Amino acid sequence: MTDNNKSKFSIDQWQKSFEKETKIDSVDNFINSSDEGIDIKPIYTEQDLHNLEFIEKDSLPGQWPFTRGPKASMYTNRPWTIRQYAGFSTAEESNEFYRKNLESGQKGLSVAFDLPTHRGYDSDDELVMGDVGKAGVAIDTVEDMKILFNNIPLNEMSVSMTMNGAVLPILSSFIVSGEEQNVGKDQLSGTIQNDILKEFMVRNTYIYPPDPSMKIVADIIEYTSKEMPKFNSISISGYHMQEAGADNVLELAYTLADGIEYVRAAKSKGLDVDEFAPRLSFFFAIGTDFFMEIAKLRAARTLWAKIMRDFGAKKEKSLMLRTHCQTSGVSLTEKDPYNNIIRTSYEALSAVLGGTQSLHTNSFDEAIALPTDESARIARNTQLILQNETGVTKTVDPLAGSYFIESLTDQLSKKAWDIIQEVEELGGMTKAVKAGVPKLKIEESATKKQAKVDSGSRVVVGVNKFKNPNEPKVDVRVIDNEKVRDDQIKKLDQIKKSRNQKDVDHSLSELVTAAKEDKNLLEYSIDAIRNRATVGEVSKALESVFGRHFAKSLSVSGVYGKHFEGDQDFMNVSNKIDIFEKDFGRRPRVLVVKMGQDGHDRGAKIVATSFADLGFDVDMGPLFQSPKDVVKDAIENDVHAIGVSTLAAGHKTLVPELMKCLKESDPDNKIIIFVGGIIPEQDYQFLYDQNVSAIFGPGSNIIECAEQVIDLISKNSNKK
Repeated sequence: MTDNNKSKFSIDQWQKSFEKETKIDSVDNFINSSDEGIDIKPIYTEQDLHNLEFIEKDSLPGQWPFTRGPKASMYTNRPWTIRQYAGFSTAEESNEFYRKNLESGQKGLSVAFDLPTHRGYDSDDELVMGDVGKAGVAIDTVEDMKILFNNIPLNEMSVSMTMNGAVLPILSSFIVSGEEQNVGKDQLSGTIQNDILKEFMVRNTYIYPPDPSMKIVADIIEYTSKEMPKFNSISISGYHMQEAGADNVLELAYTLADGIEYVRAAKSKGLDVDEFAPRLSFFFAIGTDFFMEIAKLRAARTLWAKIMRDFGAKKEKSLMLRTHCQTSGVSLTEKDPYNNIIRTSYEALSAVLGGTQSLHTNSFDEAIALPTDESARIARNTQLILQNETGVTKTVDPLAGSYFIESLTDQLSKKAWDIIQEVEELGGMTKAVKAGVPKLKIEESATKKQAKVDSGSRVVVGVNKFKNPNEPKVDVRVIDNEKVRDDQIKKLDQIKKSRNQKDVDHSLSELVTAAKEDKNLLEYSIDAIRNRATVGEVSKALESVFGRHFAKSLSVSGVYGKHFEGDQDFMNVSNKIDIFEKDFGRRPRVLVVKMGQDGHDRGAKIVATSFADLGFDVDMGPLFQSPKDVVKDAIENDVHAIGVSTLAAGHKTLVPELMKCLKESDPDNKIIIFVGGIIPEQDYQFLYDQNVSAIFGPGSNIIECAEQVIDLISKNSNKK
């Protein structure tokens, strides 16, 4: 008997046993299609490795195509870097938080900036009154940056900064902070995210239009490749794509397509690919699909090696994809939140088995508010336990050779490569972004995921199954937004009084000229920041040349409703909407809005498209509206309800302002206000006292939310 016959006989026997045990006619009934459209079989064998297209079965860690890891020794020599992402309130408070974490075993810093800083506004700007210090640390000048790193030696500490919109003044502030610590820029190590393309797709903390934004990216790559040999000039990020709803194939493909575009931008500066490629890094999200996430990281390394070889890279380091990972934020639930500790632990293990170089583990309470010291300690210790107690650092790529993992890695690679080729046919990622193609595909994926959760076809423990009848109370961190803003404004006033205004004006004028003459903008930004120009002043100087970008709001339709054909709850809500139309001569109209500088619009988009599929007339407000703008739109469009989406903790400032503007504009108007997003339960009564009619936290079932809204609108309309 040949080996092949023996294998076939064994598979036949297994299939018969499987069908007998499961009482089904065919094994095919147990094939499940993933979000990525990959069929997951109940068994994998050596046969699945016979026709691999991208994966080389005999590859080794640290060798082409780096599927098994960028380094030969991986964690056996040194474990991944624990790099917790944090920042809130003032630079003083964040500095204290950083130093505590470093003393407790954290090895690198990862800085979260507040939304005004991301969007290039100073804290005293009236457009940002509800956002200062809320979702990150407020940085207005280099003096704030110096406080942020007080007693943290920048020649010894690797610093990662998530910054894209105001990347020039922030990186300049970091460089000048180093200078004033007597640390030269050639000694600074770390990473600036500098990934603007994904901002236009999902996160929306952009400032300028795509073309000048890409010039800024290239300027930073050029400058750092020549002046900062230890510093990574870009972190090409898929994280926010998955957070916005992208499946793993979309995240993988669009991230690498972004990388291709950035390589081209750097080459346009006359740089040889091997000059800058070793300092490129990546950033991926790690969700709860355990094996898919492992395969994604292996596929990313494999594809990037191929891409860089095609660019003519010769150095081994130019071919290696190095990545930071962060556990999923969107997988965290407000309901039964201690389950999030378990989710994060398995996501962290997935990132480690996939071969990440550094890792952030989310705190369990981040679906409710900013993490407390205690929840941050648990998140950090999750990694310390993985490193020191589980044995995962003893073997390099322990899942290599798994029939399932190798097959899955190859299938992910194929599907991602097909999408990359589609982007190339559109003329590259900048043109694809301008056309809105990636954004719409990600929004469609997000809506499908939400529909699966709401319909129960995807189980989320504690949310749509195995619910906890006794929800635990969780302590949350509270930021006094008004105090933080007042403190920042006082510091700004002091700096403006003490600086040499002529030097500031001259350096800002030079920056404007450099923007017009296509010079390297980082050089001139450093001069301006050194003279104590503010983040907002540098950003507005560039805005005077480039303009400020305003995105068009696009949305998908029909995607949510497809998952509920024949569903009784869905039809009940639709019927209520039909009855309302018969009674009042028009359909209930809802305006869904984001206020302040919070650009995370996944939730708002899902609510808008699902409510429309249910039968509401839905208007989607543009991003970054003020409460006054929202009221104007609501009255002009004669809406019955305003739905406010909030993910950046600005609800206690922005919602009362909305109510005030609504009352001033039309005292007799009876528009219903409902609020959804990350809102601590302790803030619910405050919002109800502001006459908010309904509050929907993370994990809320959209059909149930829609029914509550139509009932409120109907009741309110009958009163009229």
